Amino acid sequence: MTAGRSPLPQCGSWPAAASPWRSSSPAPRTSPSAPTARCSRRGGGAWRRAPWRWPSPPPPRAPGRSSEPGCFSWGPGPRRWDPSPQPRPFQRCRGNRNHMTRVCVSTQDPDVLFPWRRRAGSGGRVKRDWVIPPINVPENSRGQFPEDLVRIRSDRDRSRTLRYSVTGPGADQPPAGVFVIGPVSGQLAVTRPLDREHIASFHLRAHAVDLNGNQVENPVDIVVNVVDQNDNRPEFAHAVFNGSVPEGARPGTLVMTVTAADRDDPKTANGMLRYRIITQNPQSPSAAMFTINNRTGDIITVAAGLDRESVAQYTLVVQATDMEGSPAYGLSATATAVVRVADVNDNPPEFTADAFFGEVVENRVNAVVANLTVTDGDQPHTAAWAAVYRVAAGDPSGRFAVPTDPATNRGLLTVVKPVDFELTRSFLLTVEAENEAPPAPGARAPRRAACAVTVRVLDANEGPEFDPDPKVVRLEEGLPAGAPLATFTARDPDRFARQSVRYSKVSDPAGWLDIDPVSGRVSTAAVLDRESPYVRDDRYNATFRATDDGTPPASGTGTLQLHLLDINDHAPRLFPPEVEVCERPRPPGVNLTASDPDRAPNAGPFAFQLASRPPAVRRNWTLHQVNGELAQLRLRIGRLASGLYEVPVSVSDSGSLPMSRTSLLRVKVCACDRRGDCVGRDRAAAAAAAAAGMGAGAVVGVLACVVVLLGELLVLLLALWAKRRDGGRRAKQLLVDPEDDVRDNILKYDEEGGGEEDQDYDLSQLQQPDAAEPGGGGGGVRRLDERPLRREHRYPPRCAAGDIGDFIYEGLRAADGDPAAPPYDSLLVFDYEGGGSTAGTLSSLHSASSGGGGDGGGGGDQDYDYLADWGPRFRKLADLYGGGGGEED
Repeated sequence: MTAGRSPLPQCGSWPAAASPWRSSSPAPRTSPSAPTARCSRRGGGAWRRAPWRWPSPPPPRAPGRSSEPGCFSWGPGPRRWDPSPQPRPFQRCRGNRNHMTRVCVSTQDPDVLFPWRRRAGSGGRVKRDWVIPPINVPENSRGQFPEDLVRIRSDRDRSRTLRYSVTGPGADQPPAGVFVIGPVSGQLAVTRPLDREHIASFHLRAHAVDLNGNQVENPVDIVVNVVDQNDNRPEFAHAVFNGSVPEGARPGTLVMTVTAADRDDPKTANGMLRYRIITQNPQSPSAAMFTINNRTGDIITVAAGLDRESVAQYTLVVQATDMEGSPAYGLSATATAVVRVADVNDNPPEFTADAFFGEVVENRVNAVVANLTVTDGDQPHTAAWAAVYRVAAGDPSGRFAVPTDPATNRGLLTVVKPVDFELTRSFLLTVEAENEAPPAPGARAPRRAACAVTVRVLDANEGPEFDPDPKVVRLEEGLPAGAPLATFTARDPDRFARQSVRYSKVSDPAGWLDIDPVSGRVSTAAVLDRESPYVRDDRYNATFRATDDGTPPASGTGTLQLHLLDINDHAPRLFPPEVEVCERPRPPGVNLTASDPDRAPNAGPFAFQLASRPPAVRRNWTLHQVNGELAQLRLRIGRLASGLYEVPVSVSDSGSLPMSRTSLLRVKVCACDRRGDCVGRDRAAAAAAAAAGMGAGAVVGVLACVVVLLGELLVLLLALWAKRRDGGRRAKQLLVDPEDDVRDNILKYDEEGGGEEDQDYDLSQLQQPDAAEPGGGGGGVRRLDERPLRREHRYPPRCAAGDIGDFIYEGLRAADGDPAAPPYDSLLVFDYEGGGSTAGTLSSLHSASSGGGGDGGGGGDQDYDYLADWGPRFRKLADLYGGGGGEED
């Protein structure tokens, strides 16, 4: 390849246009510091120019050689100048790093590169296996644009017309148009100034084609390097850098690191920075307290004597300069470094006075007695400044404490336990103070400061004190009103004042106690009851007050606690009060238990038994005691009519003087289903309502319907009863006159009189069991009339079950089996006269006409007027023995 730069100098001369230091300003022709170019000859007559140093200016021209032709060689080795006037073909050495590619300069076309040159005298084409050296173009050029760089030619353009082009970034790719090439001449030029900080190098590719677009040569790579200039100042990472160093730090202590950056090439002097400190403020205690590493930017201390109390902060102005810190050629920038001197605990607290004085009223707690003040030269509101106080001597009981006020750093001498004027009238305390932070090494003052504090105790009127408080008195319950209990007095702690004490009651929940206002004797105002709701765990508490007559009066309170011992003062109570049993009882019976508010041994075990009177109770019922807490009530007979019965049951406790109580157990006898549950009308209605989820209104409606059905049933029962009674009278003749039909037991009736015989029926069968209970009489089994011994009437079985049918059937069966129903018109047989009848036997009665000792109508000593109260059935008997019947007969 042949190339030329017009005109190229010989050794010792270099044109500015072809110089690798191209810039906007012409380089000086001579430089005192630039080395002199040296030429030497190697084998073959070639001249070699000695290597140059970058960025030294180019060597001066050698006169008389600027127009002489020659060859310039590119390669990995040094450039050579060949003074031969004839161009030489390219030569390449393989396998050797020091191979040389020679580019000859033609006298006819000195600025042309022939990368595709052929061998002279041969028709063959030389294979392209070399690379064109990079082209160096300085940035920020001020020349006229486009500015020519190099011309590329192919030796084939001698025989044909060729067209040249370049491709790549900067040519046809962004940033496009930076480099252009003449399509005919092959002249490569740059169209604008280059910026290395934007793009450091361009990689182009040159092409040669004929007029038909056929490629005649292989593409050639061209590298254009942008040569850096010192056109950027250093930039600090921050305008202000902050650091700290503890006071008293030794020389060589690292404070902080400042950093700056330069956009120029860091491999050249343009990007090599150096740091230095320009100023230090304040310059105390030395003008050079700090230094900086000029390469790394580390700021360190170089002098001792850093004291925060003297200088708390230093301000440094730091400069960074490129060109390795050259003040003549380098560009500079500055930043501020603020160094804060950190506080350490090198100043202990000191009391402002050697002694302090304070006063406190006796029995006051959490009261400030005195304010202790200290001074500290360290930084306020830090651990090195905050003081901690303690009482070192004079307070063995721990009655005083000295907390610190965080705002003022004062010590607040405070009473934490009450002091007594009568015991101690003054205290002499020693208080010490130290900092929260440990002292710094080498602190010049002592570690702790101390002072003396005198505290005087002032007298005050103290309230009387009960001793002991509470006072416990053990006694049995049941004490009557007015019984003395104890003397509950208080002591006045003011021994030097003559004061009297009076007593009053503060709290007495049950109102059981009284206290004498002068002597303090406590007595009962009501009977004490351990089972009262005001007693908790056998203890009853009452509070009393003692008040003196001082100025102002003072008072104190005390508690009197009565520990009540149990006595047997409550009889056991039967539970439950009401039970249900079936008409046909099933084992095991009904479980009964009892409760007693007393405690053992005045409570259980309990003894259960049935009352002996009336005799019908034990005839119909039996009571079996299972254990001391449980008994079972059972029916003695096989069947009992439905209804409500009252069974007297007696329960006794186990006290030394046992107490017993007889309770009337309400027993509801009802018809039961297979499971043993009552199927009464009220239970059935309630169960049906609950199952259906009906409300109160719906239940009332159902009950109204039931009442209507009961009315219809009543009419039906009356008709059936009347028909059966008339039929019996026609079929049989009565053996006994109804007037003389008197049973062996006296019956009790609720009706006002006998009434019509056809209307003498029992209404209880049409009422609920609770409503059918008779209103008079003493305790005993209701409706104890003997059942007739005739066979029960059997009703034909029903085909289908129904609610109304069941109801009517149960009513008929109950009416047939009721012993209190009017007698049938048939022969009634009685084989049991009963026992324990209040009327006695009729055989003991004597007629008034018998002349015995009777007093009936004859004026004897026996009075038979009570027979008139037995009802219409006994009217004939009353007339017989009372005397009225004889007159009527």
